[in-house]
Amino acid sequence: MKSRVAILTDTNSGITIKEAADLGVYLILMPVLIDGKTYLEEKEISKDMFFEQLNADADVTTSQPSPGDILDMFDKLLLEYEEIVYIPMSSGLSGTCETATMLAQDYNGRVYVVDNQRISVTMRQSVIDALVLSKAGKSAAEIADYLKKDALNASIYISVDTLKYLKKGGRVTAAGAAIGTALNIKPVLQIQGGKLDAFAKVRGTKTAMKTMLQAIDKDIETRFAGQKYMILSAYAGEDSLKDSWQTAVREYFKDEKIPCYHLPLSVSTHVGPGSFGLGVMSYVDEQ
Repeated sequence: MKSRVAILTDTNSGITIKEAADLGVYLILMPVLIDGKTYLEEKEISKDMFFEQLNADADVTTSQPSPGDILDMFDKLLLEYEEIVYIPMSSGLSGTCETATMLAQDYNGRVYVVDNQRISVTMRQSVIDALVLSKAGKSAAEIADYLKKDALNASIYISVDTLKYLKKGGRVTAAGAAIGTALNIKPVLQIQGGKLDAFAKVRGTKTAMKTMLQAIDKDIETRFAGQKYMILSAYAGEDSLKDSWQTAVREYFKDEKIPCYHLPLSVSTHVGPGSFGLGVMSYVDEQ
């Protein structure tokens, strides 16, 4: 029996167009602005094209989807489903959630916008959890309630290869970036509760990897003690980084099944190529 609840998200989850079709979830493509021109993620600009422009020092920024695009998706899905659960990126990182919440008010309680306070791999898992609950017959209200209560049961750590893109985004001063580059300082950033914060400053990529692996290990032993959890890794840029990072993660946790996904372009814009991340989160068992 087909679910009566449509699960909608956007490409900030890292879910691709093909993956969305295979999973049975719906996807809003996030806009990327390059030198003032707008491209829709994956459909109009590939990750290779994106990094080519980023490396060429083009003016690259991200934006919200237009209200019209959100409304069109709501209208389309409600022709086929009774209700919608929309999972956008954290309200702490974008205004999309606030905009969608306002737009949903015109749908008489049929559209639930969830501020799940996540992005990238943890947001991806929230979408999968919502899909599992939907297939199990849960209502949109029940799914939204679960996601809100479970929002903070997640951690992400990200290390950057260069401070250049954090400087562009105003998260580090030009002087700090110059000193950091000279000393081979690799900041490790943390996302918990939807905001990007500093976690540690270390010397060299290997130390950054070790710091992130140990941080996730500590979270598992403390925050996730006695809970079911899932580990997902991520990267930005060349696939060679994916291979080396995924190997390091799998060897550390003695788990050959830990997958590695590309960071969404919204995150890649601010951290740049050569960045890698690691997340841990709770999950819903298949019913």
